[in-house]
Amino acid sequence: MDNKYAAVMELLLEVLNDGKNGGNEIPVGISNRHIHLSQADLDALFGAGYQLTKIKDLSQPGQYACKETLTIAGPKGAIEKVRILGPVRKETQIEVLAGDSFKLGASGAVRMSGDLAGTPGITLIGPKGSVQTKEGLIVAQRHIHMTLADASRLGVKNGDIVDIKVTGPRGGVLSNVAIRANDSSALECHIDTEEANGLGLTSKSTITIVK
Repeated sequence: MDNKYAAVMELLLEVLNDGKNGGNEIPVGISNRHIHLSQADLDALFGAGYQLTKIKDLSQPGQYACKETLTIAGPKGAIEKVRILGPVRKETQIEVLAGDSFKLGASGAVRMSGDLAGTPGITLIGPKGSVQTKEGLIVAQRHIHMTLADASRLGVKNGDIVDIKVTGPRGGVLSNVAIRANDSSALECHIDTEEANGLGLTSKSTITIVK
C-alpha cells in the first residue's frame, strides 16, 4: 500500500466515523447542585481521617458520585442532601443553581471550576460538624470537556469561548461556553439542570458548536 492510497483510506475512515458518531455532535452531561470538599473540610464535617464512599463513576475520568451528602445553609434558608463528588480537592467548591440563591439568600458567582478567588462563602453542615467557607460558592459556567484531538477536529482550543446550538422544540443558541481541552477528559458538554430544563435537554441529547 503506497502512501497516497493509505492517506485516502485514512480520510475515508474519518468520514465514516464522523457519520457514525453524529459528525460534530457533542453529548450533553447535566449537572445538579453538588459539592467538592478539601480533606480538611471533609475531616471537620465527618470526622478526622474520613474517606468518601464512591457509589458511581461519572463520565469524566477519575470523578465519582459519593454516598455522602451535606446541608448548604445561607442567611435565608438551607438546602439539604446535596451530593458530594469525589475525589477530594485542594479547595472546597460548592456548585449551586442560579435559582438556589433565592432560598439560600446567597448568590453564587458564575465561574469555571477552580476559579474561586473573590467568590462568596457559605455554611456546610455535616454529621460531625459544620464549616463556614470563606469562598467557593459558584454557579458553574457552562463548558465542554474534550481531548486535544477532539479540539483539533472541532477547530477549537483550550480556553476558547464558543456558542452552542441546541435543536428540538425548545432549542436555541447558548453563548459563553468555555472549552476545556486536555488529554484527561471525555467529550461532553456540561450544563446545569436549569439550563437543561429550559432547553428540553436530557442525558441523551447532543449539541453542536456554532462557528
